[in-house]
Amino acid sequence: MSIYYHERLICYGNSLKQNGNFFLLLFENRITTLNYLAHIFLSGRDSRIQIGNFIGDFVKGNRLNTYPEHIRVGIVLHRKMDTFTDSHEIVSETIALLRPAFGRYSGILVDMYFDYFLANNFTKYAPQTSLNRFAYRFYFSSLINYKYLPDRVKGFIFHFIFTNRLGKYASLEGLKRSLEIMSIYKVSAINPGKTIDFLIQNHDELGKRFHQFFPELIEFVKKELNEPDNLFDKKVGV
Repeated sequence: MSIYYHERLICYGNSLKQNGNFFLLLFENRITTLNYLAHIFLSGRDSRIQIGNFIGDFVKGNRLNTYPEHIRVGIVLHRKMDTFTDSHEIVSETIALLRPAFGRYSGILVDMYFDYFLANNFTKYAPQTSLNRFAYRFYFSSLINYKYLPDRVKGFIFHFIFTNRLGKYASLEGLKRSLEIMSIYKVSAINPGKTIDFLIQNHDELGKRFHQFFPELIEFVKKELNEPDNLFDKKVGV
């Protein structure tokens, strides 16, 4: 099965006092991964596992051994989710669908499209809560666990919270704003208008692919966490 590589965006930031733009966007070569919302959501209700999954891209190699147990679980889960996603036929085919229009940035956009569909169908997969309630619970947890965040994440976390980036994925306007930020900071090849137009024109097809793929990812994560019945109900603490 084909695995697609692309240059993945990593958000950097200086302190808010030093950098009025809040964060820079740099590149790092890596395999396609889901975006933040899906990673956090699929960590279940243990907020420490959520934190680990959130920072997974920023913790390399054996550095994970410096973190507390539950955060380590989240980091490892992030890596396993990436591997599962990278090798999944639906994801590969969806990247191929985008490739004629977006080239090497197709994987990034699939990430964002899938988070958009998750945000728009959040109560379908989490009927016990709303997207905003989920998001703000995570924001609170990220502040409680601030000392465990890598420096790169500390650089953008306040902007991430204050602009409610998780919640913004639920609207085309919010998604377009994220794309505009990318296009300004060193990713001029990404055209926000074109990207949104493609989503609108292929909305049903992309949504169908997401809803085919996501339940399989949920089942994979349940098995990894060994919580087949209560993945999204268990709450261990902050």
